[in-house]
Amino acid sequence: MDKNVKIIEITDDKFPKSLKEAVKNLITSAEIKRLYYKGNWCPEIFENCLAVVGSRHLTSYGKKATEQIVTEVALAGVTIVSGFMYGGDEAAHSATVKCGGKTIAVMPCGINRIHPESQKDLYEEILKKDGLIISEYEGLAQPQQWTYVQRNRIVAGLCKAILVTEATENSGTLITAGYAKKFGKKIFALPGQITSGLSKGPNRLIKEGAEIVTEAKDILDFYKISRSKANLPAGKKLVLGSSLEQKIIEQLQREPMKADELSRLFLLPSSQIGTTLTLMQLKGFINLDNGKYHIN
Repeated sequence: MDKNVKIIEITDDKFPKSLKEAVKNLITSAEIKRLYYKGNWCPEIFENCLAVVGSRHLTSYGKKATEQIVTEVALAGVTIVSGFMYGGDEAAHSATVKCGGKTIAVMPCGINRIHPESQKDLYEEILKKDGLIISEYEGLAQPQQWTYVQRNRIVAGLCKAILVTEATENSGTLITAGYAKKFGKKIFALPGQITSGLSKGPNRLIKEGAEIVTEAKDILDFYKISRSKANLPAGKKLVLGSSLEQKIIEQLQREPMKADELSRLFLLPSSQIGTTLTLMQLKGFINLDNGKYHIN
């Protein structure tokens, strides 16, 4: 076996209590006996976990909302857990590593297989930033339709809550939400346009009692974490210094502006501008008032 791969049995004291409790009443075929993992396995990474799941085909709205919410939640010290697929999972993992937060990727394949292969850089970045790669399967086992479902119970079981961003009514994302409901986890959902097929899933969850999320504070309140106390892991403090942050400060010194106005001005994706503005807010350099950003 790869020397970087470790094994932890469910009987081990270091096995996440949240997951152990969640799966103990599942049918025999869904039992978990052990996990294979790569990365930094430490008790702290499992203390406050949020599952973030969404469609493999996120809209620009879903991607931007995921990045903005996840960035602030991760900066507050909450570990982001997802299933590493492209789309919603990828957006959640990527936003976390970009801001220096911790993330756990639960794979539907063997621990030594990167799936999808196109996300090799993200896989390596998760490990580089002291995150975790987890799987029930050893070696290079190929993913199967049923292993995606099995993976979803781990994603839900590790966390205190789950955030569903975008999903069709028949999406596998809702299987994860179903596990969360069965495990007694808090369910958050991102509201969307009633005309969008990818909003039917979260909108249905809201009808069924899921809490609407319009900003990171909705989630941080559940974790009893103050927005003002959001911080990066030790040794990873941010300072004003990137050229984009400098340009935004210079522009806001002239006049308050909306995020989309800054995006058009600098000819940059709205997701990039949104993430940068969130980081600058958390550092205390800017504030949002009536839809416009201004310098504190």
